[in-house]
Amino acid sequence: MPSKPYTLRQLNLLVRDAIAMRLPDEYWVEAELSECREHGGHCYMELIEKDERSNTPVARASAKCWRQTWQLVRPYFERTTGQPLRAGMKVLLRVYAQFHEAYGFSWIVSDIDPTYTLGDMARRRQDIIRQLKEEGVFDMQRELRLPLFAQRIAVISAPAAAGYGDFMRQLEDNEYGFRFSATLFPAVMQGEQVEQSIISALNAIYATTLSAPSQAGLYDCVVIIRGGGATADLSGFDTLALAENVAQFPLPVITGIGHERDESILDMVSHTRVKTPTAAAAFLIDNLRRVLERIERAEAGLSQYVTNRLRSQQQRLSQLATLIPTLAMRVVGDGRHRIELLQRRMPVAIERRMTAQKHRLEQLALKLQGFDPQILLARGYSITLKDGRAVRDPAALRPGDEIETRVEKGTFRSTVTQQPR
Repeated sequence: MPSKPYTLRQLNLLVRDAIAMRLPDEYWVEAELSECREHGGHCYMELIEKDERSNTPVARASAKCWRQTWQLVRPYFERTTGQPLRAGMKVLLRVYAQFHEAYGFSWIVSDIDPTYTLGDMARRRQDIIRQLKEEGVFDMQRELRLPLFAQRIAVISAPAAAGYGDFMRQLEDNEYGFRFSATLFPAVMQGEQVEQSIISALNAIYATTLSAPSQAGLYDCVVIIRGGGATADLSGFDTLALAENVAQFPLPVITGIGHERDESILDMVSHTRVKTPTAAAAFLIDNLRRVLERIERAEAGLSQYVTNRLRSQQQRLSQLATLIPTLAMRVVGDGRHRIELLQRRMPVAIERRMTAQKHRLEQLALKLQGFDPQILLARGYSITLKDGRAVRDPAALRPGDEIETRVEKGTFRSTVTQQPR
């Protein structure tokens, strides 16, 4: 029989004391966040390490950042990286071990190094950019041409976003009186759902374009805008799947995500990148303004060309007016001389023509005599008729048919008594 057993609390207290004695220091640890959530002012994290070759988890641990520390490290991390802590992010944490007799073991976070995450984010961005270039899609959007009259706009934005309202007001109140038709395709523009939400909106635009009755489609371009959200939550615009969808979209894509930091990957692969939603509206207005100026220049050039052409033709008509009397007298003189020549030549020509036609008539008369049926009958031939038509094939006759036979001296009738062969 063993000595008196420990209670669970007593055993856990032994573990707590052992850990406190053996792991008294703080440690910097590299890990990936598989989960990150805030509750009651505290941040609860699930840490994971994956095998580099198989990408399978080889280690897991829980970590906590208590409210007092979290209120300090969170703003600094977000200001430095431009993003909040989220699942899938690589982090460098300073932690110490803690074992609580009621809640078990966890690592307690005392600091987070944002520069490590920045480096990992930069590496991931470069990997995505390199893959897009290897696929040959990185510059595909810039090969498209924005239509001259780009007025039918498909807008991807959060419906209640301030940036969307600013964009629409800028389009509607433009100083030139241009008219735009903008259709909203709602999407989530911050958080973990950004990627899939924007891709779904692009798919909806594409499906609508395919269903259009004309090859021109319903839209001239796509505008992706974001405004009024947290500037630190832009990670959704740096994903491979979203970049691939935008890069290969058949319409020009204009981005106005509304941030001042370096370009996102979405900006890099888009047709045109501007900083804000209002800048996107200004870009579209300016495009029409340039087209209007081209039209006005062409109108002025055409007007000048027509004016010069009319002036040239008027000068030519004036010159012709001075030459017409002389030309008219010359033409009349030439015509009178030609008439005199024709009058002298006409009797001879008429006589020659009549002689030739007379000779031709005599030849035709001789030919017609050769086709005269009466001449053939005089030579001993006969013609058999049925119903007034010459019989050429005996097989066309039937017993009982009445036929008429013509000879030189007259005609006689007969009846077919048997089937001719």
